[in-house]
Amino acid sequence: PKQQEQLRQALSTGNPECMVLNVLPNGDSDTTPIVKEADAAGAYLVTHWNKPADLNPWDGYDTWISHITFNGEDSGYEIAEAMFESMGGEGGIIALQGILDTSAAKDRFVGLEKALAENPGVTLLDEQAADFDRTTAFNVTKTLLTKHGDAIKGVWAANDDMALGALQALEAAGLAGTVAVVGIDAVPEAVQAIADGTMTATVSSDGPWQGGIGLAMGYCALTGELDVSELSEEQRSFYAEQTLITAENAEENLEPSVDLADFECANLFDRVDGPVN
Repeated sequence: PKQQEQLRQALSTGNPECMVLNVLPNGDSDTTPIVKEADAAGAYLVTHWNKPADLNPWDGYDTWISHITFNGEDSGYEIAEAMFESMGGEGGIIALQGILDTSAAKDRFVGLEKALAENPGVTLLDEQAADFDRTTAFNVTKTLLTKHGDAIKGVWAANDDMALGALQALEAAGLAGTVAVVGIDAVPEAVQAIADGTMTATVSSDGPWQGGIGLAMGYCALTGELDVSELSEEQRSFYAEQTLITAENAEENLEPSVDLADFECANLFDRVDGPVN
């Protein structure tokens, strides 16, 4: 409700038909009202990450340009595989799930389950939701460390904030660097932890690109250089490219970089990595 009220306030401050909205809905259930508000006002909109599976930009939404997300199953799987490799392919792990009403949390956990099915030497000791929150993850990890002790050889976290919370709990227990920890998002603190050897892996979805691409799409639509009606379904709802970061490439990913050419109207869809199923 708060996010929707903020959207209404933004739409009421000027001419919506000259407005560009680049929005990350808080959860799948928030996307439909956001889309309907923007469409009714005539404001161009790009959404990220969260939407119901049966809600699509081409279903009568003329100004909803695109929905951009990342293949959570792939990222959840990739960090799990990196963690299992660092564990020597065996041992117990715990999993910290995100907000369960989000596609990202659901898909990433499916990726972990897929990796577990392929690695019988690894056992999932416990899994709990920590809501993508560092403090919650710290407290959950402390509890699970008390419950499972030395049996925990790895912590799989559905995002970096939770991974960093888990790291804090491990540090407090004197276990930093002895338990593999993985996350997703490639926040600078997590990438630094990988470079320092206290964290194992993360996945980058290039936050600076995400922050700019929706605004660039809206600008190109406003100037007439992008005709929304001519876009394919794959361009209007797609997975964007992502990158696994480990010790091998952490140093080169410490400083986020922006290539302004990515935001030129001719290059808006260069990072499409397949349609959202």
